[in-house]
Amino acid sequence: MIQTRVQTTNSIIDIPDEPAVMRAPHADVSALARHPNAQKTVQLGTIDPPLHALFKYWSKPTACALALMLSMLAHGQRLTVGYAALGVGAVLLSRHVFTPTGLRPTKSPLRAPWRIARLIGEWALVTLLLVFMGAAFGLGRLFPREVIISWFGTTLAILLLSDLLSARVAARIAIPHRHIIIGANEVGMELARRGAEEGGSSNFLGFFDFRNPERLPAQTRDRFLGACKDVAAFVQRHAVNAIYIALPMSNAARIVDLVHEFRDTTASIYFVPDMFAFDLVQPRCVEFNGIPLLSVCDTPFHGMDAVYKRAMDLLLVSLVLLFAWPVMVAVAIAVKLSSPGPVLFKQRRYGLHGEQILVYKFRSMTVCEDGPNVRQAERSDRRVTAVGRFLRRTSLDELPQLFNVLEGKMSFVGPRPHAVAHNELYRKLISGYMIRHKVRPGMTGWAQVHGLRGETSTVEQMRLRAQYDVDYLRHWSIWLDAKILLRTALIVIRGHNAH
Repeated sequence: MIQTRVQTTNSIIDIPDEPAVMRAPHADVSALARHPNAQKTVQLGTIDPPLHALFKYWSKPTACALALMLSMLAHGQRLTVGYAALGVGAVLLSRHVFTPTGLRPTKSPLRAPWRIARLIGEWALVTLLLVFMGAAFGLGRLFPREVIISWFGTTLAILLLSDLLSARVAARIAIPHRHIIIGANEVGMELARRGAEEGGSSNFLGFFDFRNPERLPAQTRDRFLGACKDVAAFVQRHAVNAIYIALPMSNAARIVDLVHEFRDTTASIYFVPDMFAFDLVQPRCVEFNGIPLLSVCDTPFHGMDAVYKRAMDLLLVSLVLLFAWPVMVAVAIAVKLSSPGPVLFKQRRYGLHGEQILVYKFRSMTVCEDGPNVRQAERSDRRVTAVGRFLRRTSLDELPQLFNVLEGKMSFVGPRPHAVAHNELYRKLISGYMIRHKVRPGMTGWAQVHGLRGETSTVEQMRLRAQYDVDYLRHWSIWLDAKILLRTALIVIRGHNAH
């Protein structure tokens, strides 16, 4: 055994060294730290405790399997390979369809009915998929009908019961969590507020900051623990589990020093970037080949969301074309006979990512403007033909845009496309106007169902329309699209703002 003698202030300490045979020749720890791949791959994960994660993601799939077992027992069925395969398939399918179980109590009386409705809808989707697969593979004869019907009903009952009890169950399995926040600012206060929603599992001790107490927001002063120079000692003394650093990036040097001090503690350390400093559109944490990214302004249509959106468009356009083609033929004949000119009006407009596309409409005017100067249609516009006035009032002139949807240039729901000339004008006058082009333009949109349909005679009207379009990007969901389509149908029937 080799020993190294180290001279300290008061004495000499003999430190055993590892055997020479165990050391790699020419080993260089600093070279390892400088390796281009060292500590440069980061995974996106969660900070949920293990029991919380199991309950959140697997309680609903487990309810499906439990309900199947209860239904089998109630009808005197034995466990067979077929039933086992059915249970496994239902669990895997429901794991991907169901949203994670909420673990916080619902304070708003409006949220509980919405959660129940979503739960019923998700189980209905799982049921339809199972029935479809059973019919496609001819598996229906393997399972008695009364067992399957009982299973579907029992599963729904267990799911509703577990949803009602989820907050209580989460409180029972909660692990005490002592944490502090470094940074008494807007981000730190929001983090503290959300931590308080966790109930008894979260024990927030207070704030640390580099600033003096009199410079801190009034809401944080009663929870101020001290200056950052004392935080490491506080963490050790009070057995803090987690440290959340909510300091601005301008304090990067100080943050590095703090993290170095915390290496002598066992607390988990998290850096919380100030996302609220930006005008956020679809904010999310994403990963690019092992590098975490914070999305500040993005399209909602990545991954499976883009697949769902496109699938919805293709399904709807197929159904509408199936029933609307006789109407489109009749409209084309009427347009051709009513006035000279082409049946279809094609105009260059901006589509996804600001790329120019040709948008189709039935011609409703005596002109087909598509140049640097395009005059918007007005009420009692003399350029509108007699047939065109009816088409515009009923929105039948928009039907050819179904082909734009079919070819992937447009969507059923999205910001309405404007003429290129109008885009070039308003992008200079309205801040953030071009954000609306991060999604495909739509045949109808969130702005249109809020009365912003037809002529925009002022910049303020267009600014309001653009704000609704960006709001659509922020809150997009399949359910929002369905809501917009339903409200659009009611507006078309009433003929509001169409001219």
